[in-house]
Amino acid sequence: MNQSADNEELSFEDAFAKLEEVLRSLESGGKTLEESMALYEQGMRLARQCHEYLDSAQLRITEIASNMNTNGATEDLNKDYQS
Repeated sequence: MNQSADNEELSFEDAFAKLEEVLRSLESGGKTLEESMALYEQGMRLARQCHEYLDSAQLRITEIASNMNTNGATEDLNKDYQS
């Protein structure tokens, strides 16, 4: 397995797609123990990377919502919908 390819920074979508490939490969069976372990390690790295992307996105959404509340933007939106 190519270590440099495993360490490259992937977009969330690419990392998730690769994780799905790893899972399909593991589920299909027919791998040696060493191959299975290498796939498992790669899958765990990809899962961690996806989790970090999702954590970052959640934090950004929370910050945006907080800023909207602080700036009164949500009050303005609510007035528009009450009319």
